[in-house]
Amino acid sequence: MDKKKYLAEIDKVVKEGKFQDNWDSLSHYKLADWYRNAKFGIFIHWGVYSVPAFGSEWYSRNMYIQGSKEYEHHIKTYGNHEDFGYKDFIPLFSADKFDPDEWANLFADAGARYVVPVAEHHDGFQMYKSELSHYNAYEMGPKQDILGELKSAFESRGIEFCASSHRIEHWFFMSRGKEFPSDIKEPLVCGDFYWPSMPEPNHQDLFSPDPSKEYLEDWLMRTCEIVDNYHPKVVYFDWWIHHNAVKPYLKKFAAYYYNRAIEWGVEVAINYKHDAFMFGSAVVDIERGQFSEQKPYFWQTDTSVATNSWCYTKNNTYKTAKEIICDLVDIVSKNGSMLLNIGPKADGTIPMEDKVILLEIGEWLKVNGEAIYDSKLWRTAGEGPTQIEEGQFTDSNSKVFTAEDIRFTLNGTYLYAIVLNFPSNGVIKIKSLAEKNAAKLPHFHGIIKNISVLGFDEETIWKRTDDSLEIITKNVQSNKPVVFKILVD
Repeated sequence: MDKKKYLAEIDKVVKEGKFQDNWDSLSHYKLADWYRNAKFGIFIHWGVYSVPAFGSEWYSRNMYIQGSKEYEHHIKTYGNHEDFGYKDFIPLFSADKFDPDEWANLFADAGARYVVPVAEHHDGFQMYKSELSHYNAYEMGPKQDILGELKSAFESRGIEFCASSHRIEHWFFMSRGKEFPSDIKEPLVCGDFYWPSMPEPNHQDLFSPDPSKEYLEDWLMRTCEIVDNYHPKVVYFDWWIHHNAVKPYLKKFAAYYYNRAIEWGVEVAINYKHDAFMFGSAVVDIERGQFSEQKPYFWQTDTSVATNSWCYTKNNTYKTAKEIICDLVDIVSKNGSMLLNIGPKADGTIPMEDKVILLEIGEWLKVNGEAIYDSKLWRTAGEGPTQIEEGQFTDSNSKVFTAEDIRFTLNGTYLYAIVLNFPSNGVIKIKSLAEKNAAKLPHFHGIIKNISVLGFDEETIWKRTDDSLEIITKNVQSNKPVVFKILVD
């Protein structure tokens, strides 16, 4: 690639387009309607780190930290780092059983409306055909354009194709290998797998040390290359893009991406964390967590079927489908979307545990999806005694929902009341729809004309009292959330 020419093209698209690389201009971004309505997507962490399948997707960093469990495991299993480094896993990343159509069918059955494969993780191995480095899946390992094949398979099934970049952290991710004899050693130049392996910074200091101009330009070109070659509908960014030195390049990328989307006639979005973007110019993402209250703005949580790792490991600890569905309902009721991660094995197969969870979610959505997809906020997200812990990295804390924990969504004529833990006696009391509220604006003052329960052929008995809307069912039993469809006028 002629890098000077590509950088000039990026500048030209920004200069001549509607969006300029400043927050004043980017604040005019309009949220993609399809994205707001999708509600549920799949994240995919699959790469070279899936070969050792030990610890987590941070194996490439941790294996070079002396004394870590990954360091000890590596020596015991593969030998010393000088003779077998992280790069030596690439030929073992065969993907010989990878079937993009099989993946797409599974994700469609799971009810996913969009999918976000990791295009490049912190380890620096690109899962797509690239002109910027030879260390990519098209030239090494699988020797396939993984991203391109997934795009074709997803779009043929009406699933929106998206992509994530975790590249920026590669600046320091492999640096610890320079502290002892290993295969990470100077000279390292742009395009090398381990380049630049700079000292790991204090992550609380967002002003120094700065990544170099050469590295930041390389980051910009890699990210724009994904946009130009694959046209993802969402570009997801992991942390550290909020570093002060990255901001000019981040704004330039956003302007470039938004302008390209206008050229293509499509609606797109960017995910970010930690206030990397000016609020309103992209979509807020909460990693492994959620908000405790309803928000007036659209947001996303990215979480995983496993609590201990984003990638496949031999010892993953899995959530239950019910836990994930309850979180999905809670998130959607608060104006959010769930991006649920799975981790395929190195050979390209998806673990049975992941499949079972996805298919259970899909079965629930087939029955109850009208309360999720395309839904809007109601006047309150929900009611009930169980408190949601707000913030990132809280999703491994178990929540014990009760029959009083109810969430609300709205879709056209119907209000949906979703009971997170259905009681064995079949009796539900919804306080937000109490008769006494009708005299106390701005509480619910509508007329309830009919109530049905999704997935069950049963005529419900209901009445409004001063304390609640009471619904009595006789044959409804479920170990997953139950949805009441309320016709209001």
